[in-house]
Amino acid sequence: MDFSLKQLAAATLMLASLASFTTAAQANITPEQSAVILKSFDAKTVTDFREFLGSLAKSDIAKTDNLGPAISAFLDNKTLNAEQQNEIHRLLGIYTRVKYGKAALETLRELVEIPTFQKEGVAQHDNPEFIKIAAKIKSLAESFNLNFRNVDNRVYEISLEGQGDEVVGIHAHADVVPVTPENWVLKDGTKLDPFKVTLIGDRMYGRGTEDDKNGIVVAMYAMKVIKEEKLPLARNFKLLVDTTEETTGDAIPYYFEHNPTPAYNMALDGGYPVVIAEKGYGTVMANFAKRKAEGKGAEITSMTGGLATNQIPSASVVTLVTDKPAELAASLQKAGNEFAKNNGGNFEVAAKVDGKDVKLTVTGVSAHSSEPESGVNPVARMLVFINSLNGKVALKHNQFTDAARYAADNWGLDYLGNTLKVGFADSFMGPLTTSLTYVGENDKAFKLAVNLRVPKGKSPEKLKAEIADKLSAWTKKTHVAVTFDYSIAEPMYRNPEGEWVKALLAVSTENLGMKHEFGTSAGATSVHELPNGVQFGLARPEVKYTGHTDGEFKTVDQFLLDLQIVTEMMGRIGQLPKL
Repeated sequence: MDFSLKQLAAATLMLASLASFTTAAQANITPEQSAVILKSFDAKTVTDFREFLGSLAKSDIAKTDNLGPAISAFLDNKTLNAEQQNEIHRLLGIYTRVKYGKAALETLRELVEIPTFQKEGVAQHDNPEFIKIAAKIKSLAESFNLNFRNVDNRVYEISLEGQGDEVVGIHAHADVVPVTPENWVLKDGTKLDPFKVTLIGDRMYGRGTEDDKNGIVVAMYAMKVIKEEKLPLARNFKLLVDTTEETTGDAIPYYFEHNPTPAYNMALDGGYPVVIAEKGYGTVMANFAKRKAEGKGAEITSMTGGLATNQIPSASVVTLVTDKPAELAASLQKAGNEFAKNNGGNFEVAAKVDGKDVKLTVTGVSAHSSEPESGVNPVARMLVFINSLNGKVALKHNQFTDAARYAADNWGLDYLGNTLKVGFADSFMGPLTTSLTYVGENDKAFKLAVNLRVPKGKSPEKLKAEIADKLSAWTKKTHVAVTFDYSIAEPMYRNPEGEWVKALLAVSTENLGMKHEFGTSAGATSVHELPNGVQFGLARPEVKYTGHTDGEFKTVDQFLLDLQIVTEMMGRIGQLPKL
């Protein structure tokens, strides 16, 4: 293609964009029409965007959908009205999906194969896996002619330069939560490798496919297309790839200690269409002092649960030592069947002899801790079940039974804080949620976390004081040896103003066929405390979120649609005269 013609066309689109202040105009291309276009093209039939538009203009599709005027105006370097601009950006997203969909899927596969979870005793920026993924992202960025900076292996910065000083920050993260490999088994018995993308039907199973390596990939390919098509931008974009989003969260603050903060920020790490509110993230960490087992009966020697405070696992396993394993297993199985039946019947309790020990397993449904209602928490059920055995199955008392008593008395199977009587809700953001998640152990104590998601309506200080007072009263009453650590953050709430959020809302709702309204999320992202911070996908609110779960997956169709949407969004936001 002639270089000067491409530049002239791009400049025309830019001038048209700068001349228009209307963002309410729709693209007039429905999801159904997009699907027809997608079926008519593939990567082999298109060379670049202008050629794609030229072919489309000659087809019956353009005539039927009345796309001819917008395409002709663009190809003839004429001024486009707001509606035509939006149609061209919609087609840019579709083109990117056609041209680079398969390549993007392959890149996602390559990133998932790098196990970027936190290694105990190793700082994230020293972890070889993060050095490896940094090299991969750098290579990709440079092949796309994008600027790359590795900021002390904390944040990977990929830049798409435009005119002016204004910067839009796009946030994604390279770290993932840990896995329990034996839990990655489908109902039909298929075993999955968490760090290999396994395609079954339309589902791509693998850790990071949903949270959040998909966000890195779609943003980079969107940048690639805008760069190679030489579409001018009224502002700059910086993709900031976080390395500690799932753990300490200190990478992004570190970055901003050394670099300017973008005036506008969006996380591709939450929900569609545009999320303007995030609950505050909180943790109540209980530390039960290890003690010598007292009394008669079997002794609990270990327990598993979530590997992170924001992770509800699919199973919890307790090991018990006894001199009569067969008898103990039978008693536990009988009690477990009764407990499951009396508490919803939506989980399983299994007790089996394992050599000289007994393995007690509670199997539920894994979930992200921000959405406890979408799962069935086996940690809570295990602890409440153990506590319910008093008088039915003899157990020696130690730190594990202390934890079970604490969990049953104060949190129970409820995830709304009602057992402790601290529940409250906001009409927009929803209720406080409280989930028993992380289970850990060190030389001195057994550790058990409750993950909180806190809406606006009650200050973190007030909520912390309420919880601390109630738990203090409980420890005095029971004399259980336990100490608590508390951490509760402020919720985020944005007043959705400006042309940019109108455009974000239009792009997402038009492509997804959703209601034209802002959303709220229980999940906290890296934009929580940043100016003009919102979530822009990549999860659909009507579909269960699989990030952090055993068997995490992303569908191929949704991934490709994300690629389409993010490309359209960047083109449109990049050319708005005013945000």
